[in-house]
Amino acid sequence: MNIYISGRGAFAVQVADALLEEGHQIVGAAAPRLRQGHSDENNTLAWDRLRSWAYPRSIPWTDSEELRATHVPDGVDVIVAAHSHAFIGRRTRARAAVATIGYHPSLLPLHRGRDAIRWTIRDGDKVTGGSVYHLTERTDGGPLAAQEHLFVPPGSTAQSLWRDHLAPLGVRLLLRVVTDLAKGRLVEVPQDESLATWEPAMGAPPLFKPELIALPGTTSVDGSRWAIHAQ
Repeated sequence: MNIYISGRGAFAVQVADALLEEGHQIVGAAAPRLRQGHSDENNTLAWDRLRSWAYPRSIPWTDSEELRATHVPDGVDVIVAAHSHAFIGRRTRARAAVATIGYHPSLLPLHRGRDAIRWTIRDGDKVTGGSVYHLTERTDGGPLAAQEHLFVPPGSTAQSLWRDHLAPLGVRLLLRVVTDLAKGRLVEVPQDESLATWEPAMGAPPLFKPELIALPGTTSVDGSRWAIHAQ
């Protein structure tokens, strides 16, 4: 199948390599221009890993923050989001003839949001997993294509849980779903919204919304008039 991949870092490269090994074609890539914390555009060592991977293979590349439908070439079967933080809009998704899928490192609909693994560790979850889902207008809310659980090893950090367990699981699940799609098997299981949780990015300032927790019969409080700053 012809694959367009949007992602970043080592995980996106691992996914791209796995797809190529299975005989699929990568016809385009979208990634950040630079690795986080770098600013020198002329230093190729500062480029995002997926961008660096695409360059010597003459695979067309675009900045993921600027990804639009016009960047996705004709003939794309599947768009794969592999650790992509850029929103892929409806018109862009429509460029894929078969599906647009992404990987989320949680058992969706649990822990929707960018920092799912860090919240998994913070909450002391004993079980986690990975989910491949169909991208929609709702962030992390599209129907599931594949899901698998795993136990959180004692002493895990967010970094070790991702590196040693959830990233390898993500490569395997994405490859499984693309293989299914190539064989004409389309799996779409709606997420159970009654179980959904969402947490904000941990780097964002905390929210102050007392109107969300006011008790019946108490005076309403307008939380928009308050401000709180991160320490």
